[in-house]
Amino acid sequence: MICLPMILSAQITGDSIQLPVDYKEKYGLRVGIDLSKPLRSTLDENYQGLELVADFRISQKWYIAGELGTEEKTTLEDTYDFTTSGSYLKIGADWNMYDNWYGMQNIINLGLRAGISTFSQTLNEYSIYTTNQYWQENTGTSDNTRLLGEYDGLSAQWAEVVVGVKVELFTNLFLGGSVRLHYLVNQTEASEFPNLYIPGFNKVTDDSRFGVGYNYTLSYLIPIFKKDKPPKKDENTPQS
Repeated sequence: MICLPMILSAQITGDSIQLPVDYKEKYGLRVGIDLSKPLRSTLDENYQGLELVADFRISQKWYIAGELGTEEKTTLEDTYDFTTSGSYLKIGADWNMYDNWYGMQNIINLGLRAGISTFSQTLNEYSIYTTNQYWQENTGTSDNTRLLGEYDGLSAQWAEVVVGVKVELFTNLFLGGSVRLHYLVNQTEASEFPNLYIPGFNKVTDDSRFGVGYNYTLSYLIPIFKKDKPPKKDENTPQS
């Protein structure tokens, strides 16, 4: 929205509004936190996570952006359960597709990220479904403790396509959200137990390299410098 002082300083000429020619846009570092992870950590006893987000505006439309996070998640299945623990880093760029009204700083962005994660997996319980061949009938599950234990030194790399939005609630304070499509490029996994969950990437399936993710962010812009933006006339205003 155009603030009152800006409106009062505008000059009305004929049927058009001339906005101040000395208006400057803010450039700086925006830092924040993913709100969904602390909330999920509170509600889900099998999950703990934290993600910090940041971006830096480098031009009228482009931002360098990234996320740094850590996760610990215990996954419970019918025949096994395991705990994944590790950290991740994502870095890339966002392009603001939204043409702001004069004085606004909202963002609708399309972005790309390269992600990397280092982590470990601990197999807590594991049983194998088997058939007793002697009696020719199912006997349920049999314990297999050989595979139990921690598998460390694991890693993964992936690419992300990001679609998101950031709305300025108050001066320099933004509420945002994004959805992400991941593509797993490479991974290092233990020969005894596959990577079924990767911090920052989320769930991994055998038949696909794709994954999905999301975040909800609260961030604050630290203005560092300003640049001129040529004022625009309202294209819908009749010209005299």
